Amino acid sequence: MDVFQFILMLHIAGGFTSLFTFWIPVVTKKGGKAHRLAGWIYTGGMIAVSVSAVYLAGARLVDPASSPEIVSFALFLLFIAVLSSSTAYYGIRVLRFKQRQGAHTHPLDIGFPVLLLLSSIGMSIYGFLNSVPLLSWFPLLGLFLGASQLGYWLKPPKQKMHWWFEHFGGMLGCSIATITAFTVFGAPRLLNIESVSLLLWFVPTILLTPVIIGLSVYYRRKFS
Repeated sequence: MDVFQFILMLHIAGGFTSLFTFWIPVVTKKGGKAHRLAGWIYTGGMIAVSVSAVYLAGARLVDPASSPEIVSFALFLLFIAVLSSSTAYYGIRVLRFKQRQGAHTHPLDIGFPVLLLLSSIGMSIYGFLNSVPLLSWFPLLGLFLGASQLGYWLKPPKQKMHWWFEHFGGMLGCSIATITAFTVFGAPRLLNIESVSLLLWFVPTILLTPVIIGLSVYYRRKFS
């Protein structure tokens, strides 16, 4: 087994770990043992996915034999790595600084949203220039999330339990990236399908975004 195959197996293992554990913290008691344990397992899986995705995408990008289609999917994989890692990191860091009273400007906490914004803009431009719908429109999610994260860190908190909303928003945003990556890369290979509808790639975003909004409304009413 060569290095690429080993990293690929690590990527798949991390992806399935995250895919099967992301829902547990959503349905279990918040702050409870099961919630925290499943959350850290999910985070560990996402770390493996993100790190391995950078290597896998880089290997395809520097390979002179890669076709334009392979390059496009490698770029999408790289973007998913940035999206998932930044949102997972954000979901953890908001808990670390939940007592803050003013703006927060830690270099890493500001750097990740900036990286997400820049990569989203770059991917979208590349997608439009090369007529790749997935890379044209999906990065708009990263643009929204990156801007939201920056806005949260750079402004003093005004809402009660602000960190609560940002935590599950970040983690569910990371889940969107996880499920989308599985829909684009994993499912067609498991089902031996060459391609799937573009609409199907956006199903995780379409389904989970109302969940984020619904949970936000529910807890706002509960805490008020």
